Amino acid sequence: MGKRIILAITGASGAIYGRRTLQALCAEGAEVWLSISANALHVIREELGIELDLEKPDLKKFAGVKKVHYIPFADMLAPPASGGFVTAGMIIAPCSMSTLGAIASGHGTNLIHRAADVTLKERRPLVLVARETPLSAIHLENMLRLSRAGAIILPACPAFYHGPRSIDELADFVVSRALDAVGISNSLVRRWGGEKTS
Repeated sequence: MGKRIILAITGASGAIYGRRTLQALCAEGAEVWLSISANALHVIREELGIELDLEKPDLKKFAGVKKVHYIPFADMLAPPASGGFVTAGMIIAPCSMSTLGAIASGHGTNLIHRAADVTLKERRPLVLVARETPLSAIHLENMLRLSRAGAIILPACPAFYHGPRSIDELADFVVSRALDAVGISNSLVRRWGGEKTS
């Protein structure tokens, strides 16, 4: 088994980022611990046309993956709630502004908030794929506060130099950067000055 990564999908637009991150982590052999917020289910239904159960989602239907540890976001006793549960980091993709604000304030009300708080306090990589536009001063101040605390703010802003030909390839640019940030090597997109290797 590869590196242990916590992945959370929250209720911002951009459910494709969560799905593609899950697929990429599994393809690279990571041990994925996944949590999906209640609001994310609504976005997944609207954007991807997939109905999921919050307690036992069909991850094969969602992303074509099987070997994933799924934890309901209300389960505050799950392993990722403890600093003793050692991981290589956490990715929240997409990360809603309400989730980002809760983490920035230290006011965690669910497992996603708590796991992010633990990731920060243990000085592990926390990658927030922020998805909102335009950004208010409150959003920017929360991002700055989290960046100073050690989080990696990775806005869902795809580039175009790699010649994307599909929405998935646009999303993969952001996903590739998120995986880079937690130390998962990948060849999802052509690097600047180089060729895509897969």
